[in-house]
This record gives sequence, C-alpha cells and structure tokens, in this order.
Amino acid sequence: MGAYCNDDLSLSPAYSFASAQDFRLSKNVHDNVHGNIYLDPLALKFIDTEQFQRLRDLKQLGMTHMVYPGAVHSRFEHSLGVYWLAGEAVQKLKNYQGLELGIDRFDIQTVKIAGLLHDVGHGPFSHLFEREFLPLVLRDSNWHHEEMSVKIVDHIVDEHNIDIDPEMVKNVKEMILASSEHSLPKGKKEKLFLYDIVANGRNGIDVDKFDYIARDCRACGLGCNFQFQRLMESMRVLGDEICYRAKDYLTIHKMFATRADLYRTVYTHPKVKAVELMLVDALVKANDYLHISSCIHDPCEYWKLDDTIIKTIETAPDSELNESRDLMLRIRRRNLYQFCNEYAVPKDKLEHFKDVTAQDIACSQKNTGVTLKEEDIAVSNVRIDLTRGRDNPLESINFFKDYESEEKFTIPDDRISHLLPTSYQDMIVRVYAKKPELVGAISDAFENFQLKTYGIKAQVHSTPEKKKQRHIMRPQSEDGNISILAFRESFEE
Repeated sequence: MGAYCNDDLSLSPAYSFASAQDFRLSKNVHDNVHGNIYLDPLALKFIDTEQFQRLRDLKQLGMTHMVYPGAVHSRFEHSLGVYWLAGEAVQKLKNYQGLELGIDRFDIQTVKIAGLLHDVGHGPFSHLFEREFLPLVLRDSNWHHEEMSVKIVDHIVDEHNIDIDPEMVKNVKEMILASSEHSLPKGKKEKLFLYDIVANGRNGIDVDKFDYIARDCRACGLGCNFQFQRLMESMRVLGDEICYRAKDYLTIHKMFATRADLYRTVYTHPKVKAVELMLVDALVKANDYLHISSCIHDPCEYWKLDDTIIKTIETAPDSELNESRDLMLRIRRRNLYQFCNEYAVPKDKLEHFKDVTAQDIACSQKNTGVTLKEEDIAVSNVRIDLTRGRDNPLESINFFKDYESEEKFTIPDDRISHLLPTSYQDMIVRVYAKKPELVGAISDAFENFQLKTYGIKAQVHSTPEKKKQRHIMRPQSEDGNISILAFRESFEE
C-alpha cells in the first residue's frame, strides 16, 4: 500500500470550492479526511431526513472492523466526503473552462447532490447484502443498490416536500446510475462530462473512489501514496469527456493499484471473509422469519433496514432465530469458520473459470473415514481487478499533452514502463470448514479438487499439519466456550 501517507488530504484553499460559497448560508462540519466541509441549504434538506441519517448505521466496510478495529466509519461520512469532492471537481472545471463548457450554478448543485445521495440505497454490511445474501434468497436476483438509491431520492423529495427543480432530480438520478453497470443517459447530448464526476462508467476515475480509498486507508491504519488532489488540479474536458495529463498516467495507475491492494489486504482478508460467510448464513436462516429481503423494492420500508439487524437476531427470543443467533454468538466469541487453504486460479484458466462451490469440494473428498457434507464447507470466490475485469482500465482513459493542446489520446502501457502488470485480474478460491474438526478432511478434499481440475496443486503450500491437528483437539474452557489460547489463534491464522 506504500509507506507514505499525507496527513493533509484537504485540497488547496486557493482553489477550494468553499471560497465560492457564502459561509453564512452553509453548515460547517469537520471531516477527518477532507477537513472543513460546508453543507449548503439544499444538501441539508436531504441530510436532515431519517432516510439519509440511516447511513450512520451502515458501516462503510461491513464486518471488516472484526479484523481492522478502526474500520468503523459509516456510509454517512463517506457520502459527505463524495458530496464535497464532487463540488470541488465541478468548481475547478468551472474555474478553468467555465465559459467554454457553460457550467452554471444548476450544474454545480446537481453534481453535489448526486455525490451526496449516490449511496443512499446501500443495504446492510457494505456489498455483502446485494452480492452474497440476496442471490441466495431470491432466484435470479439482479438487484443493485444504485437503483434503490434513485427510488429513495424520489421518496425523500416526496415525503419531505423538498423544493427542488424536477430537472435537477432527473439529472441527479442519471448521475447515480452512470456507473460501470449502467450506460450514460440515452438522448443526453450536452455536458456528458458532468457524468464522469460521481460514478464514472466510462473509465472508473471518479470522486467516489477518491474518497473511499483515502478514507478506508486512514481508518485501517494503512499508508496511502495515491494523491487524488493531483488529478483534481490537472483534469480537463476535451470532447465532452474529462481527460488527464499524459504525465499523470502513473498516478492514475497508482489509484487502481491501491484499490486492488485494499481489496486483497482489507476487503477480502481471509478472516473478514470467514466472518462474512457466517453472517450471510445467519441472515439466510433468519430471512423466512424476519422477511429481510421482502422490502428491497419498497423505499418506504427499505430505509428501516440497516446493520442493526444483527442486534435484532441476537436479542430476539424467538425460537425461529435460534440457528442465526447461534452463528452470531460464534462470531462474538471468535469461534469462526476455519480457513483451510486457497489458490490463485492459473492465468490460462481465468477466461472460462466458473465459481467453485461447496459441492465441488465435497465431491472431491478422499476416503479418510470422514464423510463430508456440502453444508460442512464454505467457499469464497474472490475476484480482484483494476475495475475492468481482465482488461486494463487505462486503455479507456483519454490523455492530453499539455494545456495548449486540443488533442486527446490513449496511451498503451508498454509506452510507459515494462514493469507494469500484463494481467489485470486475480481470481482466488478459498475454502473454509464450518466445523473445526473437519479442517483436515476439507483441506485434503480441496487439494484433490485442484488435482482433478488443473492437474496440479495450485495452492502455494499444503495446510499445515499443526493447524489440522489443533482443530481436532480445539481447547475449550469449562463452560464449553473456546479458551483464551484458541481465541488468540483465531486472530493469528
């Protein structure tokens, strides 16, 4: 991640968007990443609603705080950060190219509100809700939090009678949907560059990433050597698209590389995934009784769903929640699903890779006297890339030579450095034992699966014998809970 972290992540006061506002009409809050943030009256009308305040109860990184204790920041402060950076970005474009681009107050306000509300439709526990929970309880689930965000925008406006131009609401919703999963608005003929700022579907460079990369690194105590301020200062619109100086190529590459590093070391840490797998199982078992998934199309009910669903499961006396409650108790006592081993899918197999399932592992078990069942095994298929799957995201970015030039162009990576990667995606398969005494049998089955699938053991090394044996005789205290030794081991594995 890098050893250097600039403590002053705020933008240069000389070019600060705050200077273009009347402070007397704004509310000042101090953010631990960007410093002073000024909230304008329209933004406050959205912020001071129960639907937006819900974001305080959605941790930005889900269950990551179980491994990185500082990662308890919420979607609330992230949304304020994106609001601020979105305003900074569009104001800089206005300062440098305002007459040419025709940027007005309406545009500035629209981009800021889009940044503020872009995550208002997120479900509990970061992306776990839509990517791992919903597909297990809803057949062919194609639900996206961006689509719920635009529904909640309409709901807030109607519920709280917010006086806002309907055209602004329309543009805000289009900007929220302008991510990589969605196309740019059809029929939109002017100022398309405004859609590159909050959720950039063209090349992935946007203020959403600027904020969460800086904020997540800080919260987890990691160094961050990507400086988004450099890109904010030098960006320029050419051909209705935000472009960057050719000399900033490596800065942009560093942004994508830092994001990928966060995925590998933080978001998909093996122990974080163990907790998430248990949480998903708990939510699935509780769904029929609590009807967790029943509100995902109704913003009137959806806004009531947040991370506190854990407390509902833990404290409700209902017998229907016994299995879910037991799983949550295991998480609290650090009696987690046990990581057995992992391997990176060989590069030549990535194109046709299909997710490995618990059934695949169970069907590969050896004749060891232990019969493995599918429900004994948990598998995590982890994809890590630079935002464009197996493609290089920098190939979709346009650059310019200098501020006198009107030409934009792409840069092949081999023109920059031969040290840059030639592959842009990793696929890691991890297997876990839901019962500690099955670590050995599942590890052996996992090795056998690799031999059958690839003709080799793709994992770096076999599961240590000490780990297999330790979990057969897992030490317990007199009350049946895991001992201090086992608790310590659960952090070290």
